[in-house]
Parts: sequence; C-alpha cells; structure tokens
Amino acid sequence: MWRTLLVAVLLVLAGCVTATPGIDDAATTAPERALTDAAPDRTNPWGRTTLTVAVNDTTNASREFEPLVRSSLAFWSNNSSRYVGYPVEFELDRDADDPDVVVRFVDRIDSCANVTGAAGCAPFVTGSSQVSPPVTVDVVGSYANASTRLILKHELGHVLGLNHSARPQAVMSPTSELATLPRANATERRLPWTDSNFSVYVDDGGEPAVREQVRRALDYYADGANGTVPTNVTYEFVENRTDADVVVNVSDDLPCRDGTGSCGRVHGVDPDGDGALERYDELRVTLSRVETDAVGWHVGYWVGYGFGFEAESEWPDPFRNATYEDRRTEWWT
Repeated sequence: MWRTLLVAVLLVLAGCVTATPGIDDAATTAPERALTDAAPDRTNPWGRTTLTVAVNDTTNASREFEPLVRSSLAFWSNNSSRYVGYPVEFELDRDADDPDVVVRFVDRIDSCANVTGAAGCAPFVTGSSQVSPPVTVDVVGSYANASTRLILKHELGHVLGLNHSARPQAVMSPTSELATLPRANATERRLPWTDSNFSVYVDDGGEPAVREQVRRALDYYADGANGTVPTNVTYEFVENRTDADVVVNVSDDLPCRDGTGSCGRVHGVDPDGDGALERYDELRVTLSRVETDAVGWHVGYWVGYGFGFEAESEWPDPFRNATYEDRRTEWWT
C-alpha cells in the first residue's frame, strides 16, 4: 500500500506503511551438510544411545536458554528412532565436565560450510570417525524462542546424521523463516537504514529542472534538515535503477490513487516478525503532474517519510501545514 499526497490541498496522510515482509538473509540460511537421503536403519555413529549435552552462553547472561535446549533435546529423544534410524537419549547437564555435545550460544557465526551469516552451525556426523567429543553446536543467540528451538533442532539433526533432504523437512530444511528478539521499529530509530549514504535514481522524463528540484531536496537533508536527521547523510545520483536506495519516478499515473500529486512507499525487513519494519532498504517516490517548482517539496516530504517521520511534528518546518504556495517557494533556504 502506498501513502498519498495531494497537490492542491494540505497534507493527506492516508493509508499506512507497508513493505515486503521478510527476514534478513543471514537469518534464513542454515549451512549445507550433505546431498544424500537419510537411511531409515543407519548405524549409530556415536556407539551409544545416551548423549550428554552441556550449554555455553557467551551472549546474553540475562537470558535463560536452558529450557529451549531441553525442549529441543526432548524432540530428538522422542523422535530419533522414527527419523534418524536409531534410538538416542539426550541428557542435559549444563556444566558437564565431559559432555558429548556442547551447545554454544554466540553473537554471530562468521562462516559455516561456506555459508556466511548462518543462524546455526554443527558438524554433519555420519560415522564414528567424525565423533570426537565434545562436538560443538553453535547457535546465534539473538533469535526469538520459537526460532531458537527450530535452529537447535536443525543443528542437532546434523549431529545425529541428518542432512537437508531428510525428514522432518519442517526441521531439516536448509532455509526457514526465523524471527529475532524484539527490535526497535524503523520509525523509532534516528536512522532507519543500514547506513546514511544513499544512492538515488531519478526518472525525470528528460526534464533537467526536475532533477535540480530533487537535488535541492536531497541537499536539504544532507545539511541536516534543521537538525531532524543525522549530520552525516550523503547521497549520489546513479544511472541504474537497481543500484538505488531512493527511486524518484515521474509518471502519468500514481500507483496509490487516481489523480495528481505524489506517493511514497518504503520497502524493508521485519526480522522480529512483529508486522512493522525494523529497517528500510528502499524508498520509492512517484510524482504525477506535479508542477516543476513543487517537485522538490514533494520529494523532500517523502525523504522525511523515509527517515521514519510519521507525526506532523516530526517533519522539518517546511513540511508542516505547507500551503499550495509554500510548496513552490525556495523552502530549502
């Protein structure tokens, strides 16, 4: 859904912010382990049916991971014969001196089996030669409880010899939608983007005056927009639309409504799954039959929207209660 702005009246804040919901790439990818299917009667590579598991948390001392580990271990204790092909019992001893498996919660996993930014990592154990206790299972500790349990089950499945084609696919699939712990929404952050350096593509219909108006709006924000945005904002024009963070398009029609005016839309990600974007990746502005001397004002308004402004009081002064005439002045001076 787009938000709209009319040409000849005061600001109309209709609609709501929407975007393509999604999860960070790093949050959806688990490391590839093998391509062969699981044998229903495979030999137990551990040589025993009871495995002791310890826990090592190097992330958040205030968070209790043990119940999540315990429930994930119980899943495999109850389902190992069905899915793995041999029975196994996991026993959790958080501070075991000589564990078979150590579950380690970490801030990040830089690389695992040629996958960067994985949510979890564990060895793919298929034979006794690969068993050299303690076997370490790494899990990024910033995910919500349900997602953390899924990561744990997935990586423990690898420890038991299951690959990404094995059952249950709800657990062993190489990609899953994972939610992080609650994060600040984009509109609550001073900078809703990954960084403050913006690439801008302008489809100006061959009108240099339109691009000059866009430049005026961008310069205003690069100068701090009267203290409403970070002071290190920069931008550059690019010739390839796919390279742009901000796209300004002059069109005969608006995608958000019939008539003349402008529309703005942000795309981003919602890693904590709360229905609100936590980071913006793209801002699209569409102008339809806006007089050239008002283009800068419309673009400036939507750039403010891209900085997370929602209430009228959050926008810089030139965009508050601006009249038809106000929008056509050199408001940036």
